[in-house]
This record gives sequence, structure tokens and C-alpha cells, in this order.
Amino acid sequence: MSGSSETVPPVPVVPVSCPVSGSVTGLTVAPVADLLGLVAYGELAAFDRMAADARLAPDLRRRAMLSEMAALEMASYRRIADRLTELGVAPGDAMAAYAAALQGYHDSTEPRDWLEAVTKAYVGDAIADDFLREIAAALREPDRRLVLEVLHDSRYDEFAGAEIRAAIAADPKVANRLSMWARRLVGEGLSQAGRLAGERVGLTALITARTGDDVGVSGLLRRLTAAHTARMAAVGLNN
Repeated sequence: MSGSSETVPPVPVVPVSCPVSGSVTGLTVAPVADLLGLVAYGELAAFDRMAADARLAPDLRRRAMLSEMAALEMASYRRIADRLTELGVAPGDAMAAYAAALQGYHDSTEPRDWLEAVTKAYVGDAIADDFLREIAAALREPDRRLVLEVLHDSRYDEFAGAEIRAAIAADPKVANRLSMWARRLVGEGLSQAGRLAGERVGLTALITARTGDDVGVSGLLRRLTAAHTARMAAVGLNN
């Protein structure tokens, strides 16, 4: 979800320099556009998915909640697309490199019912947010703030987590089914994250700048896995 819709000033193009305190003091447009393209496509895909998943909701209150979230995803997409345009990069071009991988993830993890939909939101979207948050730490302002502002806020996690906990309380056997589904989601999600981080030169540069070494991708995946484990336990799911 996004924060305010303020216009963010453009970043001047300067050479890449060494990281200072976990961030990059200077970046060419290319790595920034690489990350923003990933964020933009993620927001666009999230809008499509939430709008479709809202129809799985068991009542109008939940349907309205997910529909509101979908609208916020589109607003976030517009902020990122506008920033790419300011940087002289066509949003469609920046997103194109990620379309196949992310669409493949969503196609292979299509939820069958409401509980699978909210578990995907709770697990899958959280991994994506953690991944983007880690890489965004290497950006300088204003792009770092922009990326962090469009990530899902706590209301999103709280809503999805509450749905999972309530379902398990009503029928404890649900926990096994959702745990298996969550393990599939995290496996697919981490696989795609590792692939994107390794194949996209701009993302690799940001990760290396963030960590200061050449083993940044493997360390990043370990941190994503640890965060996922804690998140699963918080709603009563098993790893």
C-alpha cells in the first residue's frame, strides 16, 4: 500500500561509488530503473490478483476490503510509473524483463478458495515485500523512500493474518492444508527471488552494494527464509 502521492524529484545521473553505511552514494539510472521496474510490475500484478481474489470472499465485507487493497495497488503502480517516466525510462520497458517470471509465479500458485487467497497474500506478498525492502536499502533518496512507501502496510498483514488465525481456530485441521500451501508459496517465491537477483545485473549491483560483498544474494535468501519462518509461526502455520 502506498503513502502520500507527493511528486518525487528526479535523481541526477552520477557514477556508481562504494557503499556507505549500507547504501549507495551514487547510482546510474539503470540499477534504479531495474528495481523500479520490478516494483511496478509487482504492483500491477497485485492489482489484477486482488481484484480476482475478491470474488472468492465469503461475504461483502471481506470482498470490499480486498477490493480496496486492489485500488491501492494501482495507485502505487502509478507512483512508480511516474517516477520511471521522470528518469526517462518507459514503464513498459522497465517492467518487461519481469513479466514472464512473475506471471509464472502467479500462474503456478493460483488459489482455489478464500483461505488460499489470504494465505498467498500473507506469505507470498510478505516475501516479495521483504525482498524489495532489502534491495531498496541500497538506494538513496528519494527513490528509497518511494519504494518503501508503496510496500504493503501493517493493515494488510493484520487482515490476512487474522483470517488465517480465525480459520484455524474454527477448524484446527485447516492448519495442515494451509501450511502445505504456504510451503509451496515460499518455495516458488524464493526460487523466483533468487533467479531475479542473480539474472538482473542492476538488482545484483544493488544487493552487492547493500551488503558490501559478493555473497549478497545467498545472504539475502537466508534472511528472507528466517523472516518467513517467524511469520508462519505467528499465525499458527508449520514450516
